[in-house]
Amino acid sequence: MAIRSLFQASLLAPLVSIASAKPIFTGSNGSFAETQKLADPKYGPTPGEDPIFSTYYGVEAPFPGYLRDAVLPTKTGPPGEDDQVWQNLLSAEWIIFDFYQQAVEAFNASAFVKAGYPNTTYQRIQEIRNNEAGHLRIFQNQISPTSVKPGACQHQYPFDDPISFLALVTVLEISSMTFLTGLVESAKLESSHGAMIAIAETEARHEAWSLLEIWKTNPFGGPSDTVFPYPNQILDTTNAYIVPGSCPAQNPEYPSPRQGLPALSAAKNTTSLLPGSNIGLSFVDPTNQPTFDANTQYYAVFFHGTNNISVPINTSCYPAQEIRVTIPAQFETKGVIVAVVADTPGAPTKESVVAGPGIILEQPAALATKLL
Repeated sequence: MAIRSLFQASLLAPLVSIASAKPIFTGSNGSFAETQKLADPKYGPTPGEDPIFSTYYGVEAPFPGYLRDAVLPTKTGPPGEDDQVWQNLLSAEWIIFDFYQQAVEAFNASAFVKAGYPNTTYQRIQEIRNNEAGHLRIFQNQISPTSVKPGACQHQYPFDDPISFLALVTVLEISSMTFLTGLVESAKLESSHGAMIAIAETEARHEAWSLLEIWKTNPFGGPSDTVFPYPNQILDTTNAYIVPGSCPAQNPEYPSPRQGLPALSAAKNTTSLLPGSNIGLSFVDPTNQPTFDANTQYYAVFFHGTNNISVPINTSCYPAQEIRVTIPAQFETKGVIVAVVADTPGAPTKESVVAGPGIILEQPAALATKLL
């Protein structure tokens, strides 16, 4: 599968479907009753204490990944101050956990060796899968007992071989750093800030492994990862991996609040997404297109590092003609660029964003051809 098509694969033709996960903890069958025991933070292995979250090398889903129902509130009262942020993050973590779990089930060590990757690749994927299982438990425990802990939906992903899977690993791991910075800004409690930073540091190690071992490229992304202030907009793009209608009925909206903005991509004839490249913008979902006011000036806003640059765009001929814009040449070819279309320079509020976001990878060069 071509790299450029990774995020355009149709949900109508799943390439990898979720297998029935068998429990490896306490011999349970993963029933609804056992899932509700997750309301007790002391139930089951503890992340940071049990090696299941680091060095388990089985195929079956580790705890709590096979307990997939929503965990219902055990107390009445107002939600915790950061419950909504943690609910969003837990729902997103189910998407990431299933991504790695499905790969563990679909492939084996020899599949990656035959594809030309190091003989430790499958083991590292299992270890990342284990880390993500630990994140599930950490996030569940951060949500107060007065709020639902979201369960797992069914997920499908556009990979069908080790190469397309590892390409998507890199896209997701690098992109995760962008929304995690915004989530930290969204949280109110100091304890939440610390926990999110700790998770981000682990994700950074996953990203560095991918760049170093898989792509044999420099893992340094410049002096700062990209800060994008509207994490729910990035999380919303991951709804593409959720099978419609498959989520537990008790789950809150994901993400909440959800803007449902038109998806932003590069035009199909794009050959370069390097700084200084002139590209066409495409809004890929025909059922969700932006509406432009003839009396409003719109901008393509590019976030990179801790800064952003706004470029005026001409929307008067859309949709008869594509909208074109030049990626700011000032940006170095490091890390990731996040692009949105906004009605105000700098996109100072989430309401000013009318389409996007799109993710432009600058590293590795083999993947730097895709605007999500």
